[in-house]
Formats: sequence, C-alpha cells, structure tokens
Amino acid sequence: MEILWWQILLLTLYAGYQILDEIQIYSSLSQPVFAGLIAGLIMGDVTTGLIIGGSMQLTILGVGTFGGASRIDANSGTLLAVAFSVALGMNPQQALATLAVPVASLMIQTDILARFANTFFAHRIDAKIESFDYKAIERNYLYGMIPWSLSRMIPVFLALAFGGGVVKAVVNYLNSDLKWLGDGLTVAGAVLPAVGFAILLRYLPIKKHFPYFILGFVLTALFVTVFDGMTGLGTAVAGLDKHFGIKFTGLSMLGIALIGFAFAAIEYKRTSESRPVPQYGGAAQNNNSEGEIEDDEL
Repeated sequence: MEILWWQILLLTLYAGYQILDEIQIYSSLSQPVFAGLIAGLIMGDVTTGLIIGGSMQLTILGVGTFGGASRIDANSGTLLAVAFSVALGMNPQQALATLAVPVASLMIQTDILARFANTFFAHRIDAKIESFDYKAIERNYLYGMIPWSLSRMIPVFLALAFGGGVVKAVVNYLNSDLKWLGDGLTVAGAVLPAVGFAILLRYLPIKKHFPYFILGFVLTALFVTVFDGMTGLGTAVAGLDKHFGIKFTGLSMLGIALIGFAFAAIEYKRTSESRPVPQYGGAAQNNNSEGEIEDDEL
C-alpha cells in the first residue's frame, strides 16, 4: 500500500496544527493518542493508530518541559510511525521503536530552529512597541505561527513523500536478514510504555502518598481479576446454553480512572482544608518539619 497524496497533505497539515495547539490553543489534539487516532483515520486503520498513539502517550508520561526547554516531539513521531506502519504492514510495536521514538528525538532540532526563527518577529515587536504600532505588534505576534508550523510540516512532508522507499528497505532487511534485531525492536517497543510509567513514578510524590499508590494498585488488580473471572464464566455458560444472552465485560479504563479521580479528590479536599490561612504582612507557607515546601504549594 502506498501513501496517497491526499493522505500526505492531511498528515502534513495536522503536523503543523498540532504544535500550535500545544503552545496556545490547548484543545488536547496535540497529544500522541489523538495524533495516533487522527493518523489512523486518515490511513484507514484506527486500531494501529490507537496502538501506536497510546503506546507513545504512555512512553512520554513522565517527560515534561520547563521554560524554554525543548522536548521530544512525540506527535510527529506518532504520525510517521502510524503512516508507515499501515502503508508497509509493519508491526505497530516495531514501528514504535524504529520510527516513533527516533523521529520524536530528532525533532528536538527543528523545535530549537523554530524558537531561533521566532526571535526575528520578537525583535520586530520590540521595534513596533517603541512606535506604538499596535496593529503591527499583533501581526508579528501571529507571524510567529509560521516558523512553529513549518518546523513540523516540512520534516513530516519530506519523510512521507520521499522516505517511503528507505523505510521499506529497512523494514524488509529487519524482517529477513536481521530478523533477530527486528524481533528485539518489537520487544523494545512493547517495553517503552513501562519506561514512561517508571519516569512518571520517579517524579511523582510517591513517598508522601504511598498509601494511595498501594491501595489503587491492589484495587485495580482485584477488580481486573474479578471482572476477568466473570467474563470467562459468562463465556463458558454461553457456550453451554444458547439462550444465555447476558454479556460480561472486563474492567474498563474509565472505571480505573474514576478510582484514581476519587483518591485525588479526597487528597485535594484534605490538603485544602488543612492549608493555613495567609496572615497579615505576608502569605503563610505550608512547610514540613525539614523546612521544605510541600509539593501542593508549588
């Protein structure tokens, strides 16, 4: 299957939009899971798109950026991984390890280039401030979208338009002469979401909230066991009795999310009620016994 021109066009346009959504629009369409969904819809394979997008989302759970720092562009990596995975019939986990993560890392350079290019418009704005030209200030502010969008659109377009042959040759080589390496990359792609969880747990205040962590893990494990047992029992009964029409489903991610939300709401209510009221002459800070500011005060 080849990537058609209109698919390249739509994926390129979305690549330009997603970075604008990430830095200002904030519609959540700039998340890798949505990038996978949209790329899957465009390529005609939503399942593959969600597998790669969801895996990439889990991989970067603990990755963040502060101030003007650049981070890996998981969205562009997801777009290319989904497109080539569907077009070339790649294993989604292999596409994640060989395309999504490397491309996301390389896109740091184009992100830095976009930031440098935007200084041109920043200096123009400084000059227009001196002359009180408010319309020109607004225009140059909006012109800043151009370098940001092009920093994603150009690499994605070039890769989709001219990189198909290279990727196909590499995939064929990995699945033939270097099958051991291809299988290893597939395993590595499956492990990457666990790495994302590990990074996230490293930066979360687990030591402070470890009772919630343990309780949430145990409850989830128990519910999964119970629901899986009920699903297996229902399947067995349905095989014995054709008139048995009750369907048993597994524990949904929404149920797990609601458990986590309940714990978060309890902790938020507890900390907000115990927070000291600011006194006259300055705001009071909630410090612990070691003199460190609590994480909910940051």
